[in-house]
Formats: sequence, structure tokens, C-alpha cells
Amino acid sequence: MNFPADVKYTKDHEWIRVEGDVAYVGITDYAQSELGEIVFVDITTEGETVAKEEVFGTIEAVKTVSDLFMPASGEVLEVNAALEDQPELVNEDAYGKGWIIKVSISDPAELSELMSAAEYEQMIAK
Repeated sequence: MNFPADVKYTKDHEWIRVEGDVAYVGITDYAQSELGEIVFVDITTEGETVAKEEVFGTIEAVKTVSDLFMPASGEVLEVNAALEDQPELVNEDAYGKGWIIKVSISDPAELSELMSAAEYEQMIAK
């Protein structure tokens, strides 16, 4: 399992990495391994402002469909277009090419409520 230290984690297995005034959001390595082969990513919130812990889309694997929850409130600026043709990028590179959305964070204070890599690793080890 991969637990990059430069991202924050949610209890719902999303991650967020802030780069300047934007942030990238995806699902964790643990989440993609639990879901199995990702076959479709459906994001319908591009251009919308989504509150923390609200659903911003769904991710479909061979056996299940899971909701995706926003780690921090913000506007969905962009959806990773590469996932349309290659949803398996989420499996192959969850923290890199498999990012799902790019957002503009509206309340940076919410980021302090998220877990560090060590805290997230402890949570899934239980």
C-alpha cells in the first residue's frame, strides 16, 4: 500500500493534495485495491460548488458502484479527462495520473480536519 505524506485523507478513502490555489482529489490506493478493476468514473459536478462530505460523483468497478465524497468544500474546476478512456488509471496510479477532480478550495481550514498519512494508515489497519 502506498500512503504519500503530501496528501490529506478522509475516512471515506478520498485524498486531497493542495498545489497553490487548486487541489487534486482522488481515491486512495487502499480504496482502489478494495474496489478492484475500475471501469467507469462518473462526475456530474464540474463547475459546481460542493460542500465537504457531499457526493461529487461515483466510481464504478466490475462488482460495485461507490459514491465519491468531497474532502473539503470547493468548486469542481476540472474532471480528469483521461479517465473517460482509461478509468484503470485510478488502479494504476491512484495518487498521480489517476486523480479524479481538480477543485478550488473555499474553506482551507477544513483541510486541518483531515487525516495525515500515518493516521489514515492506522485507520485502515484496524
